[in-house]
Formats: sequence, structure tokens, C-alpha cells
Amino acid sequence: MTLMRIHHVAYRCMDAKTTVEFYQKYLDMDFVLAISEDKVPSTGEPDPYMHLFLDAGQGNILAFFEIPNSPKMGFDPNTPDWVQHIAFKVENEETALKVKAKLEADGIEVVGPTNHHIFQSIYFRDPDGHRLELAYDTATEEDMKKLHDIAPQMLIDWTKSKKTLKHAAWLHEEEFSKS
Repeated sequence: MTLMRIHHVAYRCMDAKTTVEFYQKYLDMDFVLAISEDKVPSTGEPDPYMHLFLDAGQGNILAFFEIPNSPKMGFDPNTPDWVQHIAFKVENEETALKVKAKLEADGIEVVGPTNHHIFQSIYFRDPDGHRLELAYDTATEEDMKKLHDIAPQMLIDWTKSKKTLKHAAWLHEEEFSKS
């Protein structure tokens, strides 16, 4: 089997209209379609919902559900806040910085640019609190080959020890040596 692309990734939102407007305004996403039904097709459960689909580029769709009859939306309290996020690739630093300026002008907090060595990124939150990242690549082919080549051994070593590994420490040595 060969996967072709991500068909869609779905998250929950508190207000469908607010969500669509945010992603249109800050990330220039097209609002592709909406589906609203009284029953969940996969389970048959009665649970009215609005299902939104936004174009995230290259045929990838970011989807949201507004489910007003469910308990208030929350996040996994056992997972650190920075872990779960949606990262979008942008063309370059200029693009990321333009979005950053637009967000900040509207009072939305932005973290970064953050140097990951192989890419740079900014982080911010949508109206529902989902953490978003805009990343632009800065890696050389050599960097990516080196990371690709050490990945299998890193996985083996991590599985055995569950301790921090130094195989790719070179990615952040400069940043951490400043601290």
C-alpha cells in the first residue's frame, strides 16, 4: 500500500464561524465545505454537529467539528502543552515573519522564531487553544541525510533506555551552550 497524502486531520472547535474566520484571516486557508448532521455516520449515535473543511495546501485538509451538545472542550491534562500541535510548512522566513506581525498586531501572542537547526518556526494558538506552528526549512541535504541515517539507531537506543540520546545533539548545541 502507498499512502497518497493526508486526506484530513480533524480537531474540535468551540465556534465554527470563529474558527473558519481565523484560519482564513491568518493562514489564507480556503473554506472548502461544511457538513452538518444529526447522527454520527461511523457510530450512528445521535449527536448534532458541524464539520468544517479548510484547505491547508497541496490537497491536505484541516477539519474541525463543532459539537454543541458535548461537554466543554478540553485538552489532555497528562500531556505537556507544547507537545500537541499542528505544524504547517511555509515557503520562507519572510512568510513566517509576515504572519507573525499580523498575529501580533491583533494581540495574539507568538513565540519565535525558534531555531531547530533544520528548520525555523513560530508558534501561536488558534481561538480554541490549539497550538499552531509555521515552519520553514533551513536544513542542508547533508543535515537531513545525517539525521535520516541515525534515526533507526536512535529508536533502538531510546526503546532500550527511555533516556535522552546525544545522537542528534549537534542540532541545538549552539543554542543550549548560550544558556
